[in-house]
Order: sequence, then C-alpha cells, then structure tokens
Amino acid sequence: MKKRNLYLKTVSVEEALEKYRKVLEKTAERKRERIPVTESLGRITYSAVYAKYCSPLFNSAAMDGIAVITERTKGASEVRPIELTEGEDYQVVDTGDPVHPPYDGVIMAEDLLETGREDRVRIVEAVSPWQHIRPIGEDIVAGEMILPGHHKIRAIDVGVLLSAGITEIEVAARPSVAVFPTGTEIIEPGETPTEGSIIESNSRMFENLAKEQGARAERFPVIPDDYEKIRQAVKDAVKKYDMVIINAGSSAGTEDYTVHVLRELGEVVVHGVAIKPGKPVILAVVENCPVIGLPGYPVSAYIGFENFVTPVLAMMGDYTCRKNPVIDAVISKRLVSSLKHREYIRVKVGKVGDKLVAAPLARGAGAAMSMVRADGFCVIPQNSEGVEAGETVKVELYREREEIENTLVVIGSHDLILDMIADFMPQTQRGMHLSSTHVGSMGGLMALKRREAHIAPIHLLDENTGIYNQSYLQRIFKEPMVLIRGVGRVQGLMVKKGNPAGVRQIEDLKRCRYVNRQRGAGTRILLDYLLKKEQISPDEISGYECEATTHMAVAAQVAGEGADAGMGVFSAAKAMNLDFLPVGKESYDFAVYEKDLELPLVQCFIKILKSEKFHEKLKEMGGYSWEEAGQIVRIGNHVSE
Repeated sequence: MKKRNLYLKTVSVEEALEKYRKVLEKTAERKRERIPVTESLGRITYSAVYAKYCSPLFNSAAMDGIAVITERTKGASEVRPIELTEGEDYQVVDTGDPVHPPYDGVIMAEDLLETGREDRVRIVEAVSPWQHIRPIGEDIVAGEMILPGHHKIRAIDVGVLLSAGITEIEVAARPSVAVFPTGTEIIEPGETPTEGSIIESNSRMFENLAKEQGARAERFPVIPDDYEKIRQAVKDAVKKYDMVIINAGSSAGTEDYTVHVLRELGEVVVHGVAIKPGKPVILAVVENCPVIGLPGYPVSAYIGFENFVTPVLAMMGDYTCRKNPVIDAVISKRLVSSLKHREYIRVKVGKVGDKLVAAPLARGAGAAMSMVRADGFCVIPQNSEGVEAGETVKVELYREREEIENTLVVIGSHDLILDMIADFMPQTQRGMHLSSTHVGSMGGLMALKRREAHIAPIHLLDENTGIYNQSYLQRIFKEPMVLIRGVGRVQGLMVKKGNPAGVRQIEDLKRCRYVNRQRGAGTRILLDYLLKKEQISPDEISGYECEATTHMAVAAQVAGEGADAGMGVFSAAKAMNLDFLPVGKESYDFAVYEKDLELPLVQCFIKILKSEKFHEKLKEMGGYSWEEAGQIVRIGNHVSE
C-alpha cells in the first residue's frame, strides 16, 4: 500500500518562517561577487565602500570669473574701486578649473567692471580668502566611507562611487534558484492536452517572481511522479544552486514523493502550514541548501512563494523584503473562514464616496484568474471565523493607491460586455479603470444600496408589468435613482453542439442535467418565472441547486461533462461553441444614484456605451442590440433623455 503524507500538526506562518530562518542562519553561506560600478544599480553592497580619491581632486573654481590674490583686493569699494592686471593680480578661470597659489579666491564674471582694456578689470568689493573656491576633498575625502554595507545601490550612488575613483564593487551575490515542476499528469505549454492533462505554468511564475527579486532562476523540464528521478534531480541541484524549489507533490497523495525525498536527503524543518490556500508547504535543508516544496494549485503556489521563498531570498540576497501597502477597506460580502488557518481572500478594490470597498473574488486554490483580476489580498487571521459584509478589513494591495481610487466599481449581474468596457476604459480616458464583481442582479442592488459600488448591472423582470429593472429600483431605493440603458440581449438555453439531450423547451429540463445561476441572478429569476409559467417545480429539475456565477461558467459546464443545459446569453454560447435555444429578449441595464451620474468615471462609462467602437464589438459578438445604449431613464417619472 502506498504511503500517504499525513499532517499531524500545522504551524503558523510566523512560527514556520522563524524555525526555518534559525536553521538557515547556521548553514547558509553569505556569498559575494565583484562587478563594475556601472552595472551595480539595485544591488546590495557586501560591506562598506571607501573612497579611493578626493573629490574634487584639487582646489577648483566654483564659478566662471577670475582667480585673484585676495590680499590685493582689500579696500575695494564703489567709492574707491581697484583695478587688477591679468597675469599679475589675476588669471581667468572657468568653473572646475584648478586654482593654484598665489591665487586664493575667485570673483564671478558678472561682478567685474570693464576698464576698456582686455587685460585689466575693475572691482568694487574686497574678496575673502577661499571665496568661490572648492577646496580639495570638499565633497569626498580619500579613505572616507562612501556607502555602508547592506545598502541597496541607487542611481545617485553610482555617480558618487565613480567620482570617488571606485570602478568595481563587491556586492551580495544574486541567489541562484533551480525550479523543478513535477507530476505525471503535467504537460509543457504548447503540447496538445488530453483528458487528465494539466498544462504546467507555476514554474514559470516562480522563475519570474525570483527574477523580480534579483535572483538568477532556471526552470527545468517537468519530472514525472517518480521517486528516484525527483531524488536525483534534488541531489544534483543542491550542489549547483543556492535554492531549490519543487512544485507539486507536497500534499498527502500517494504519489506525492517530495517530503519523503527530502527526509532521505536532508532535514524537513516544516511540513504543513496553517494557511489557506497553501497548507502543504515543505521547508527543508539539503546539504546546507534551502529546498522548498510548494503546492500545485496556482493560488496556493503563489501564496506559498510570497510567504516563504520571498523572505528566504531576501535573507540570502541581504536585502529587506518590499512591503506592499496595507489599507482599511469595507468588505462587500460575508466571508466565513476556518479557525485553523490564516486565509488569503483575493479582492477587487475601489473607492466609492469616501470609503474603499473590497469585493471578494473566487476563493478556490486553483482559481488562477482570481490572481490576475485581484487588486490585493484580504487576510483573515487564524482563529477568526470570518467577517460580515460591511465590516472593515485589512487589505494588502498589489496596485497603486492612486489607480485604486480612480476605478469604477461595478457589482452585479455578469455579462461579457463588462470585460470589453474594462478594456476600453483606459483607452477612452487615460488613468481610469473598471473593476467588476459578479454577484447577480439583486446582490448588485444590495451592494449599491450599501454604497459599496458606483454601478450595479441588472436584468430583473417584473412579472406583473413585463418591464425590466425599473420597479426594483422604485421598491428598494428611497434616493433618486437612474437607469443607464445598456444592451438588449437574447437569453436562452445553452446545450451541447448538436443538442444530444434533445432539449427544445423549458419542459425538457426535467429530463436532463441542468446548471443554474446563483440566487439573486437575473437569469435565475427569469428561469423561475418560466418554470412558474409552465407549472414546473424547481424540485423536478436535476441540478437546480448547482450554481455558477457567470454566463461563461455555465457555458463551460455545458461544454464539458458537468451539465446538459444551462440558461445564459447568446454571446457565451457562441464563445464556447454551443447550440442556443432562445427563450426571450431582455434589458441589461445599469443602476446608479442620480447624484453620481456626473462623476467622471460614470461619464466615461456612458461615453463607451454610446461609442461606435463598442457597437462594432457587440455586432461581432452577436446576440445584442444597442439602440438605447447610454440613454438615461430617471426612476419615478420615467422621463428618458
């Protein structure tokens, strides 16, 4: 029977890192290298650097003018000017020229009066000794310390080092890092995937994260789940590199060999950290070389790298880890967390009114796109059960605060056009951005009511009037509201190509596997309306409780093996090459407070909705109409502009 790796105990991030550092401090060697000063920008000085020469190297003129014998200028005034003769009393100098005895002062050219002779000048003020002369060593004295050790070299430092005669400098060596992806199911990018294949990408992320920190990183080909091959790769690498990273194989699977290999070759200091996602981290030392095993899921892998590889590289490279800014933000959705772990929640952040709002993204360890979309992490501490919507939380930002504050926050129903508008926004108005979070139409209106969004995309059918969206705003909001007209779009049933399940109408959903949208989504409300109309109970639909948060997520499940049918928009069906059975046209609009209508971010949004470029893209995607896009409907009197 194959052996599993069991986590008998996990430790906190701080405890794990402290234990690992103590081991590495005893074993790690601080390395150095000598490089040209002209190539030293951003490097860390190994030890203090001392000047080879003085600067200036000689007494020099600080101004254009004449060098004089100051004794001969005494008594000069406007009443009794003194004339000086070139070669006897002065010599002409430019800034930086040497000044030799007997000359011991400089008069600026603009303070000289003409006499009518080229070799004579008149002065009306006496000169004090060393006036406008830079004495030797005024800036730098030979033997003086220029830079301390452990100092990150800046552009200005390069200039000073060269002025002091330093052309080469000893710096902390860049750590060399070997990166090994593992897994029999892993294939290289560019290979054609088959069932069960996973395209390898984490190792390239590690390679570039290490390079961002100044390390020299080398990524090796994928190693299959073979104990001996992994063992040999590690054994060879620790002799040539300063650090080894092994990706995947660190968890509790029967073919997760990493921890067994490292226990055989060296010492496993930590296996398992109280962090979510990212628990199966391995911190080991083999032949005095740090070897770190990181989980295979992309988000877990990234969090593990940031918490453990980054600080160890900083220790080896002799620099201080860069701290991302931490802000206070209002969380827009309730988050439940385990007491056992510190949890990292990816969030989108924007400024609404006078407060920063953080909207949670997908929490799965494999949700790599949530990393791309995220503006930062909300960290829920260990021993906390979570946070409630509206609470203030700490968010570690990965974008500049200025960019965050110039972002239009859009929370509500999902449509592919939001990604398109987000792409157009900085093109339309430089510096402006759009952040969208998908929580369904009702969820968006609740976020808008709590003032956690600028705009809420909605498509909510009033069963009594047959009119979309307006009545919901009238019922929910007391303040004056407007609808920004968006697009008309076709909703329908998405089915596999060729419709093998034979779905033709709503009634047919009772005999197939269905994937639904989340509660509060306009698409789900439309389905419920159609089921009620056909007198079909949701209990009769297999998969009614199976929820997806976007039209594309529904389409992906239908295209795969997750479902036979799902309701969504035509553009999503087209994108996933699905057949589409229309059930009706709806209005996808944008709710906003009337007082926010003139905000520059909102005006930019409206401008895009009205643009030809946007309309051309809609035509290309198919399934949309845009005759009223960007028009304003004031709720209450229904007067449109």
